[in-house]
Amino acid sequence: MTLRRVLAFVDRPRERFEEAAAFWTAVTGTRLSPRRGDDGEFATLLPESGDACVKLQAVGGGGGAHLDLEVDDVRTAVAEAVALGADVAADHGDWAVLRSPEGRAFCLVSWEGAARRPPVFAGTRLDQVCLDIAPGAYEEEVAFWAALTGWPPRRGSLPEFTVLAMPGMPVRILLQRLGEGPGRSAHVDLACADTEAARVLHERHGAAFVARGRHWIVMRDPAGGIYCLTERDPETGALLS
Repeated sequence: MTLRRVLAFVDRPRERFEEAAAFWTAVTGTRLSPRRGDDGEFATLLPESGDACVKLQAVGGGGGAHLDLEVDDVRTAVAEAVALGADVAADHGDWAVLRSPEGRAFCLVSWEGAARRPPVFAGTRLDQVCLDIAPGAYEEEVAFWAALTGWPPRRGSLPEFTVLAMPGMPVRILLQRLGEGPGRSAHVDLACADTEAARVLHERHGAAFVARGRHWIVMRDPAGGIYCLTERDPETGALLS
């Protein structure tokens, strides 16, 4: 499988989609594409320049985030993912929904030639999806995602983190081992040159502070979704301290 790009999907409750769209376009410096899908459930955050890499989906329930993997050949990619332990949840021919060994949904879609990263906006870049994984499934999930992407795993800033990243890719994958409880949740992270300045900007647009971590601030957007502002270089993704 040739992985061309990884995209981030921000999943938010259907009844709060407009709130989510207004917030995420404001804090990423983008505009919303026309909605599409059978129920108008999909939209893309369109940057001023570069190729879009963040999308919104209206979902039932509380929402979260998921990954789309753009590949040269969806049929080949589906077969390889299944061989690595994934299950097919829905096959639409030219794209498919699968589940990782832990049961985490992701999509395989056709690459259409996009290659340019969008620019940094207000010192931030939405560049990471964090997968929250139950302790007993962690090693298997790390092995699965590393094999599926072909990206070498590396230790994160804390023992419970593993990073999958590739230079030039618009979105990274962070795998987080939870202390206890079920996994399969996910959220998006923004790399911020100044997390406090980003917090102020996001609060101005309706977000709320939740908690502070070692290198990150946990926030809640106006649609109720959790995400993080992280102390990382928006260009490289590397920790600033």
